[in-house]
Amino acid sequence: MDPRSPGITDGKSPEAAREVRQEAAQELNAEASWDLFDSAAYVDHNYRFLRSDDAQILHLVRDHFSDFFRSFPEKADGPVLGIDVGAGANLYPALAMLPWCDSITLFERSAANIAYLEGQRPHYDTHWDEFWDVLRERDAYRDLSERDDPRVVFRKTAEVAQGDLFSLDGFRGRWSMGTMFFVAESMSTSHEEFETGVERFLRALAPGAPFAAAFMEGSQGYKVGERFFPACSVTGTEIGAALAPYAEGDVTVTPIGMPGGALRPGYEGMIVACGRRNSVQ
Repeated sequence: MDPRSPGITDGKSPEAAREVRQEAAQELNAEASWDLFDSAAYVDHNYRFLRSDDAQILHLVRDHFSDFFRSFPEKADGPVLGIDVGAGANLYPALAMLPWCDSITLFERSAANIAYLEGQRPHYDTHWDEFWDVLRERDAYRDLSERDDPRVVFRKTAEVAQGDLFSLDGFRGRWSMGTMFFVAESMSTSHEEFETGVERFLRALAPGAPFAAAFMEGSQGYKVGERFFPACSVTGTEIGAALAPYAEGDVTVTPIGMPGGALRPGYEGMIVACGRRNSVQ
């Protein structure tokens, strides 16, 4: 039914009618055309060259993971299992975990993105070297580069797995560290699905596991190639509140803004959250 038609709101209070219209306008994760995601167009627009906002994110995430394993060296005693939830067509979250992981699961729903990830595993594209160069300013990444070719390590370590974020509820506590970049808020217009996505990501991590997550702030949705995909507008406060029940101590929530200008229309900036998983089941 057309949400503007009288039949959908007749007899309801203004507040109830507004809620009905909002629900009718929602696009949930299961309704989006993820298998038709244009991975090549996405990479060309977002990652063909290193942007200043991604460089800031890389600094924060590499420092968080480096400092964690320096403070808790026993956590690096294997096996260390990493997961990048909703990996999409973005390799740098996985690269940020590479020095410590015996395996990294690139967990992704879209068939198109699965094909992209499988194509990158044997020998990832040269434009990702610019992202690695930012990471290797810290010892763990530099040491890996001196011991071996990061491409060889990535090929041996990365495992592509197709699946829905919500299905991770069946894998609680499995992974030793994790990342989730531009996923929970960029898959649905629903705040409930955003919160559930954050919960499923964190519950998939073992107690004490370090994590890093990135979000588009205030996103109204986004176009990739010729298709539009849904998003949920979230603030830093809402992100912190979603993470807090599953995090040990304080989560560092850092607004990135738009250094160098906007990536696309319809968002207010980027936000990075870094922390450690608590023991809440």
